[in-house]
Amino acid sequence: MTRHTNFLLSTIAALPHSSGGTDWRVVRGDCLATLPLLPKKSVDLIFADPPYNLQLKGELYRPNMTRVNGVDDDWDKFESFEAYDKFCLQWLTECRRILKDSGTMWVIGTYHNIGRLGRLMQDAGYWLLNDVIWHKSNPMPNFRGVRFTNATETLIWAKKSEKSKYTFNHHCMKTENGGKQMTNVWSFSLCGGKERLRDVEGNKLHSTQKPEALLRRVILSSSKVGDVVLDPFLGSGTTLAVARQLGRLGVGIENNKCYLGAAIKRIKSVKINLVNNEIGHKKILRVAFKKLIEKGYIKKGRKVYCKKEKTTATVLQSGKLKLNGIHNISGSIHQMGAKAANSEECNGWNYWYLREEKKLVSINEIREKYRNAFPEEVSDGR
Repeated sequence: MTRHTNFLLSTIAALPHSSGGTDWRVVRGDCLATLPLLPKKSVDLIFADPPYNLQLKGELYRPNMTRVNGVDDDWDKFESFEAYDKFCLQWLTECRRILKDSGTMWVIGTYHNIGRLGRLMQDAGYWLLNDVIWHKSNPMPNFRGVRFTNATETLIWAKKSEKSKYTFNHHCMKTENGGKQMTNVWSFSLCGGKERLRDVEGNKLHSTQKPEALLRRVILSSSKVGDVVLDPFLGSGTTLAVARQLGRLGVGIENNKCYLGAAIKRIKSVKINLVNNEIGHKKILRVAFKKLIEKGYIKKGRKVYCKKEKTTATVLQSGKLKLNGIHNISGSIHQMGAKAANSEECNGWNYWYLREEKKLVSINEIREKYRNAFPEEVSDGR
């Protein structure tokens, strides 16, 4: 931990309503009041999930007249577009001051606000690197049938200025994508199941909780182990939970006491796993799926399952999968995952599971066991 990082965390620790540990700190407060208190050029990566400003005019109901639990929170309401723009320009400007010259910023939004955010980022001095489309594999349908189903959100990735150097872990992203260059279209399901935080009545705690898989890719792609990650709209704590798991230092700001309490509990429970996360300029070595079969970690003829067990496939000796119920269709774990999920791309390591002792275990976990057991035999997976 650098002297500057020590200074940052000690500065945050001295703020009112601050809590956390040696590798993460959170502050309960308004981001516009808290951001100016943080030292300049002290953060390597910022992920911001600001209010969408949906401008909802009424409640939404399904055809069976049950109410849709959408985003109708007070924090998402602004008097006008002008008020929203003023708010966003303020926090974007402060974030740029806090960002190191080599740091980058990620901002996520829907069609309601992402256009405004992109313009305001450029107005504040950021240099845009990419827009990334998050394709939701299980989107909420358009219940009234008057528009296309909205199945995407957009992330904007930007560096501090046009001439700034920045971190991009190209080899890591190729490894995540089965050896191919990662595109700017990412397919993940909405946050659900055990990952979704809920209140005592079983309702969603936070209406826009993001999936950990999305944050994992953001953090792995554009930061290094030991870097500082800031989330000025912490919400349910996804960013800091994933950052801590990946060996990054986390700083979060959240004004909602209920959200923050749940986020702190969640971050504290994280199990840190630094295996294969040294990704700066070093290539993460890959493991071919076929190697797991050759070594007996996954046997030929075994079934693999998607998480909800609706689709199964059979493991072939060649290292490919054959989708069950569909004749003459076989391919890599990534190709068959994409086919099963009806998606343009898929990380098969995270999509497919083995059934072991009445529970599902991802083939990615099997790969990690192999890496730990045979580090000298791990190849590039060609």
